[in-house]
Amino acid sequence: MIEVRSPLAGSVVAVTVEAGRSVRAGAVLAIVEAMKMEHEVRAEGDGQVAAVRVRDGDTVAEGEVLLTLRPIATSAAEERSAEAGLGAPAAAAGKGAEAGLRPDLRELQAREAFTRDASRPEAVARRHMLGLRTARENIADLCDPGSFIEYGALAFAAQQTRRSLDDLVRNTPADGMVTGIGSVNAPEFGPERSRAVVMAYDATVLAGTQGMRNHQKTDRMLGIALEQKLPVVLFAEGGGGRPGDVDMPIVAGLHVGTFASFARLSGRVPVLGIAAGRCFAGNAALLGCCDTIIATRSSSIGMGGPAMVEGGGLGRFRPEDIGPGEVQSRSGVIDVLVEDEAEAVAVAKRYLSLFQGRVEGGTAGDASALRDLLPANRLRVYEIRTIVKALVDRGSRVELRAGFGAGVVTTLARICGRPVGVLASNPAHLGGAIDADAADKAARFMQLCDAHGLPIVSLIDTPGFMVGPEIETRGQVRHVSRMFVVAAQLRVPVVAVVLRKAYGLGAMAMAAGGMHAPLATAAWPSGEFGAMGLEGAVELGFRKELDAAPAGGERDALRDSLVAAQYAKGKALNMAATLEIDAVIDPAETRTWLDAVLRSAKAPEPGGRFVDPW
Repeated sequence: MIEVRSPLAGSVVAVTVEAGRSVRAGAVLAIVEAMKMEHEVRAEGDGQVAAVRVRDGDTVAEGEVLLTLRPIATSAAEERSAEAGLGAPAAAAGKGAEAGLRPDLRELQAREAFTRDASRPEAVARRHMLGLRTARENIADLCDPGSFIEYGALAFAAQQTRRSLDDLVRNTPADGMVTGIGSVNAPEFGPERSRAVVMAYDATVLAGTQGMRNHQKTDRMLGIALEQKLPVVLFAEGGGGRPGDVDMPIVAGLHVGTFASFARLSGRVPVLGIAAGRCFAGNAALLGCCDTIIATRSSSIGMGGPAMVEGGGLGRFRPEDIGPGEVQSRSGVIDVLVEDEAEAVAVAKRYLSLFQGRVEGGTAGDASALRDLLPANRLRVYEIRTIVKALVDRGSRVELRAGFGAGVVTTLARICGRPVGVLASNPAHLGGAIDADAADKAARFMQLCDAHGLPIVSLIDTPGFMVGPEIETRGQVRHVSRMFVVAAQLRVPVVAVVLRKAYGLGAMAMAAGGMHAPLATAAWPSGEFGAMGLEGAVELGFRKELDAAPAGGERDALRDSLVAAQYAKGKALNMAATLEIDAVIDPAETRTWLDAVLRSAKAPEPGGRFVDPW
């Protein structure tokens, strides 16, 4: 006889067999309840019930005998017959289970269906008619296939006191914001280095406004990003705060922690914002906290949308009139202006890759071409971006704030596989002189590189800071001094290369404070140095001699000879001979020289400072 015992102390809920009945191995013989949980007692082998010792409602101890079984011996033929008989019902049961899922799973699947774009074809069609993507389409393009894990998908707007549950589930999926973690560029950098928090306001849901639950979702993701040190990508389109969430007892909502939490990430992880369509109020405030903003030409970005502007008595405007893309690019708000969301995502992937580490095998064009990119005429302008493009690895450039502060060009790129920030004078604008906008742009770029550990390569060709009565009305003294203050705090190495002119305080600012401030300072043979522009120095320093010379050809000849003497004194070879710079290099060797210098650089200590939004 086989004694079947209770696995634990509890109450007998049910005895499912009676004496004389034959049972197969695995059959449920009784159910015992303990702590509101039911435990099935099953037969360990084939047998016939000989006696039942308990009945429903009895209290039993652990190990107490519930019933006894008399073993049944079966022939091999009977076993095969039984297995064949059991096979068909099992298959049928499986088929039936597929057709009729348990209710809780059916409820989950029904709810999940409403989180997909396919459940709202009309909303998606309206989006596409505007030439824009849905939030989920942008995320699918950004993240590696199958890598995105969504958080908070089943949320809906906090409006049950005024709308039905069915309405909210169908029309406010994810409470208008898709959040989660995915990988970007994993095939190149691996799963660990490629993880990123991705958050996208859904403009098809309540105009992408900020609801109470999507604030909660945002806070959850920001906490994970901070703890796990993950980059954040924010698709920021939307209309700001949402007044219609009435389920929560809130008067003004000014206690919401989302904005402080988002700002807290600055300098700790890369934070990238993307805008297309309309981005106003709270959405724009988050966008403005980002390290870098990528936006489409058709975007409108402003701290208040048309309703807020009109409510403030400032007039009636179309959304397109408030902060259009071209305007915000020139104002310095937008770092990278693109044509559409597809280009925005492509740039975002390239941008993130520059914070994901080194790659092997970075290549560029023929290095000897660098020898011919400067005009032979030392007074002739040229396109600095041509030199930057020739210097950095192919396909790695992301220029920031191209429409603003034209006196300098700021570019993230790779040199020999190493991510760097390239700060370059732009002789095509004011001869490369640094005005207030260029100084602000350069200072913030240095902060960005320092916060995220990117070495800075400075390409110098400047006559100095811009001067004159008009420029001083713009606070020039304070703005240009930002370059000195920021550079003095840098933790990352700076390497300077003087391409041509390096005059005065402006050149010193481009060299992080002075020619000996960088880890190494070199010049091309075309380099020329001075406390101020050579022509100006001659006019000031030799005024008596020039005034004494007869006007006309004789005075001009004297001026030219004095300038030539100043040039000979301040040329690159002389500067290197007196150790005011470290080297003069062949332009064709610039990439290899930079790579060798940066290989010897000490890695910065962890923990960057915040990046000034401006």
